[in-house]
Amino acid sequence: MAGVAALAGVAWVGRDVPAQLGGRLTGARAERAARSPRFRDGTFHNPTSTRTMVADPGRNLVKELIFGKQKRRPDGGVPLLRPSAAPAADPARELNVVWYGHASALIEIEGRRVLLDPVWSDRCSPSTRVGPRRIHEPPVRLDELPPVDAILISHDHYDHLDLATVRGLVAHQSAPFLVPLGVGAHLDRWGVPEERIVELDWSESHQIGDLTITATAAQHFSGRGLRRDGTLWSSWVVAGAHRKAFYTGDSGYFEGYAEIGAEHGPFDVTLMQIGAYDRAWPSIHMFPEEAVAAHLDLRGGLFIPVHWATFNLALHDWAEPVNRLWVEAKARDVRLAVPRPGERVVVDDPPAVDGWWQAIV
Repeated sequence: MAGVAALAGVAWVGRDVPAQLGGRLTGARAERAARSPRFRDGTFHNPTSTRTMVADPGRNLVKELIFGKQKRRPDGGVPLLRPSAAPAADPARELNVVWYGHASALIEIEGRRVLLDPVWSDRCSPSTRVGPRRIHEPPVRLDELPPVDAILISHDHYDHLDLATVRGLVAHQSAPFLVPLGVGAHLDRWGVPEERIVELDWSESHQIGDLTITATAAQHFSGRGLRRDGTLWSSWVVAGAHRKAFYTGDSGYFEGYAEIGAEHGPFDVTLMQIGAYDRAWPSIHMFPEEAVAAHLDLRGGLFIPVHWATFNLALHDWAEPVNRLWVEAKARDVRLAVPRPGERVVVDDPPAVDGWWQAIV
């Protein structure tokens, strides 16, 4: 009876996993992927050889995860704000950013709204019952988002692409999903209409009115199950007639940032991944100091950090990324804004960094 109960428990916990795994490349989607310069031997590849894990002699990552002394959650609640009304501005020059937590953000640019990597679920996991859980609630409900013009997905990892959120956006929004090659297979399985799926290779663009959205290089990997790199990963350039924004997605530091800056920059604002790094995987997530270097390579103006404070996905203290970032930004004279989740940042008039996270550690 105990064995039957255990099996039943496993089945209950894992009942939502098959759908969460998404789709597989087939048909015309697979044929298009095969034509990509980044695709060979059945998978996508970074331009240079990278490893998702490197040897770290004498270190036991599992033991450190369970018994490590790092402070991975704050003592107090992360302060949440409801986005204030967008300031009156010349629509042709408008540029604001609302950070919702982790990598989820809204770029308001020249009268358009672009939603980045929306994840509203309680866990970033193939199961809704186990896996990394949110440190804070979303500052607004998914159905409270304003109408958006495009939804960008950087890659298919669970903390960037979430089944429940996608289905909610299908129900409450009409915007297209712009995704790297192959990610459309997941959306297709989850019921996103084909006309709302736009798949792009690096350097390919899609037009939304006067807005040009371009998929650009990143140094990362993909996969929602045991199979790796069956879909592409990317960063994104969002360019209007007058204003430009850049979003890293997830990436290690690489020479491609200077190339993106030369081709597409300068940028009024960059949204840069700063968290979930470790010396055991140095080539696929940037350390905060590397994110500052990448921002300078990109010829960025205002730096807004993302990918921290919402999900605990590494072994460092929860606030370590932003503390290191603040030191490096001051040392290198980089303009920095660190919003609370839900806070709107007016790029031309950003709030001063006030260390709000230090009050809840």
